[in-house]
Amino acid sequence: MARDFIPVRIAVLTVSDTRSLAEDRSGDTLAARIEAAGHVLAARDICRDERAEIAAKLREWCADPGIDVILSTGGTGLTGRDVTVEAHRDVYEKEIEAFATVFTIVSMRKIGTSAVQSRATGGVAQGTYLFALPQAPPRKSEKPQGVNLKGRWKCSASLSMPKRKTATSRKAGSGSATPRAR
Repeated sequence: MARDFIPVRIAVLTVSDTRSLAEDRSGDTLAARIEAAGHVLAARDICRDERAEIAAKLREWCADPGIDVILSTGGTGLTGRDVTVEAHRDVYEKEIEAFATVFTIVSMRKIGTSAVQSRATGGVAQGTYLFALPQAPPRKSEKPQGVNLKGRWKCSASLSMPKRKTATSRKAGSGSATPRAR
């Protein structure tokens, strides 16, 4: 028996000291894929490579009952300014450790050992899923791989988007890592 399609409300945060929204190819790529897959682009913003600023924006969006998932792009490399992964971990109630492994495996198949130069992470906070992705958008000639936004919310590992908590239970500050019920 087929399940009904349930669009997911996804926010996109680009982390960059040098780009504006007008120059944000990675954010544009994610936004286009979200909408093409039938999901809702719930919010979009750009933030400097500052750990506290990134974490504050993630917390703000986690508290918003209109956002189910947050995808951030950029700031995941190995330089001193790359603090997106650390900011995500400051916010997580639970980390999805296997996400980084799956992302690395997909990246290795696509770009080889260069995959070790970037980091990805996933977690849950206040019933919202958060994923930090590298900033390099695919070339137009490449087929989208890795993050699959078709059907119900899925990653390459076929993780289904569970039910969300209601807005009322969220605002009560349960502190639970359990996703919101729809």
